[in-house]
Amino acid sequence: TKLAAECTAKRMYPDYISAKKMRESYEGNVFSPMGCRSFLSPWKDEKGNYQFDGRFNMGVVSLNLPQIGILADGDEEKFFQILDKRLELCKKALLLRVDLLKRITSDVSPIHWQYGAIARLKPGETIEKFIYGGYATLSLGYIGIYEATVLTKHCSHTAPEGRKFAMRIMDDLNAHIKKWRKETNIGFALYGTPAENLTNLFCKIDKARFGSIPDVTDKGYYTNSYHVDVREPINVFDKFSFEADFEDKSTGGCISYAEIPNMTHNIPAVLTMVQYIYDHITYGEFNTKLDYCHECGFDGEIILNDDNEWECPRCHNKDRNKLTVIRRTCGYLGENFWNEGRTQEIKNRVLHI
Repeated sequence: TKLAAECTAKRMYPDYISAKKMRESYEGNVFSPMGCRSFLSPWKDEKGNYQFDGRFNMGVVSLNLPQIGILADGDEEKFFQILDKRLELCKKALLLRVDLLKRITSDVSPIHWQYGAIARLKPGETIEKFIYGGYATLSLGYIGIYEATVLTKHCSHTAPEGRKFAMRIMDDLNAHIKKWRKETNIGFALYGTPAENLTNLFCKIDKARFGSIPDVTDKGYYTNSYHVDVREPINVFDKFSFEADFEDKSTGGCISYAEIPNMTHNIPAVLTMVQYIYDHITYGEFNTKLDYCHECGFDGEIILNDDNEWECPRCHNKDRNKLTVIRRTCGYLGENFWNEGRTQEIKNRVLHI
């Protein structure tokens, strides 16, 4: 564990899953996510044994919650009326994926479907039987609970009234997921969208349509899933504790982050935070700065200047070809420059310790 903490402080990885907390949400099971946060739902084979290896997710359709908040114009009941209509559109879009996939034959990828990576089907055989019964998952994603709360309750979702509203959203999404599973015999799951691109795209669409809205479209990005606003001052322990309740309701995909300074000389503090993850939250990661200037050899944090350009604080080099800038974009580590919205989100992040 100490070695893992040292590696985290230096290179951001590894990430941490609490076996104790995960067992509470996944029928006693502990397993790795697919990619940065997508978790399969527990599923048993014909012998009653849980199986995770070889299963797959059929894709995600994500809700733009801030746009619903804009359209509802502060009316909470109207918000949920619009949300219900949007959810029906999401359901149709997700089932369209099923209609396309169930006709796919094993020949499209023999290594997956014929040679055992997922199955051992015959040439020409369709994959339809794996789509139903919960073997495969189909994910409903969502983005911007923070902004939707600001628009509807005029406060952050970390405030008591905001949290009540945010939890109502989560419960409503889960109620639809449960209903869809029963109707279709498909393993629908609720997924906290990483939004590598949607943070910028959804906000850009809404700004063009509705104009600049303070604390919503004027930022240039929306907040990932249920996460605390990156600008909000909150310590790492309170952040993990607050987001843990949302992770419990987003079992198709969830993760929480803490922004930390250079902790290479304070490994005991990293170990304290890792222990807190184990006791309080299913899945957590730490973000720090791992930058390098190839012009002067500076090894530290390359800053974003007032012109939104990456600049070495020592020699003021701004040549992208001579800078290595690494940030955790959503769950993955991104290197050397992002879209405008994501860059602004990275710039606005505050430390949690």
